Amino acid sequence: MKKITIKSPATIANLVCGFDVLGLALEAPYDLMTLELQDQPGLRIEHADGFGLPTIPEENVAGAALLAMLEQVSDAPGMKLTIDKRIMPGSGLGSSAASAAGAVFAANQLLGKNFSTNDLIRFAMYGEKVASGVKHADNITPCLLGGVSLIRSILPLDVVSLDAPAMFITVVHPQIEVRTSDARQILKKEVPLKLAIKQWGNIAALVAGLMQGDHELIGRSLEDVIIEPARSILIPGFDQVKKACMEAGALGGGISGSGPSIFMLSKSHQTALEVEQVMQEIYRNIGIDFRTYVTSLNKKGITITATLS
Repeated sequence: MKKITIKSPATIANLVCGFDVLGLALEAPYDLMTLELQDQPGLRIEHADGFGLPTIPEENVAGAALLAMLEQVSDAPGMKLTIDKRIMPGSGLGSSAASAAGAVFAANQLLGKNFSTNDLIRFAMYGEKVASGVKHADNITPCLLGGVSLIRSILPLDVVSLDAPAMFITVVHPQIEVRTSDARQILKKEVPLKLAIKQWGNIAALVAGLMQGDHELIGRSLEDVIIEPARSILIPGFDQVKKACMEAGALGGGISGSGPSIFMLSKSHQTALEVEQVMQEIYRNIGIDFRTYVTSLNKKGITITATLS
C-alpha cells in the first residue's frame, strides 16, 4: 500500500476511579486520517479541519509519535499525513491519543506491519507527552485495541484488554477549556491511606464488574475519592449533572479524562437518551454552550476505511 485512510476513535480515560490505568473506546466521535508514502523525504502534516493545530512534526502529537516510530526504521520513506479532526481538541475525549495512535497505526500498515501493538503504544505515548507533558497510555491503548483497557504499567509496558458488557455512553462537552497539563497540576502529590484503600476497592470491583457483565457492580464502583473532588471544581455544573443523571437511571459516570466532558454509562439506549436530555437541560439553564453524544462501546479500535496500492 502507498496510501491509507483510517478512522481513529475517541476514548474515555480513567473511568472515574482508574486514574491513568483504565480507558474505553467510543463509537463516536472519531478522527479521519490519511497517510501517504512520498518520494520526497521527511514528514509533512496537513489539516483538513479548522482547529489550527501545529503542522511542524515535533510540535504535533501525531508528528511526534511518527518521528519516534521512524527512528526505528532504516531508510524511512517520506510521508504526508492529512488529519481531519472530528474529536475536538481539549474535550477530554482522547483527541491527542486519536491522532497519535492513528498515525502510527496507519504507518505500520504502510510499512508492512513490522511493529507490535506494544510498540505502537510506546510510539504514540510520545505524542501524549507533547500534549500533556506526561506519557500515559489510558487513551492510546483502547483507541488501538478497542473495548476497555487496563494499563498495569507503562515501564515496562503491560496492558490488558478487559471483557465488558454492552453499554451505552452519554457525553456532554461543555464548551470551555480545561488543559490536561493544568488539570494534572492541581492534583495532590500525596494521598491518605484511607482514601487509597477505598480507591483500590473501587478499581478492583469495577474491573470485576466489567468482566462479569455485572452492570450493578459497575455502577457501584464508579466512585472516585481522589481525583474527581479536585478536578470537578474546574467544570461548571458537574455535581448537578452527575446527580441528575443518576436519578434518570444512569449506572454512573464522571469526568472524561481531564475534562471538561462528562460521561455517564447506561444499560439501555433509551436511558442513555434520557440522560442526554438531562445534560442538555442543565447546561441550557447554566447558559454554557455544549455538545452531546449518545454512543456505545467501540470494540474494534482503529479501523481502515480506504487503501491505495
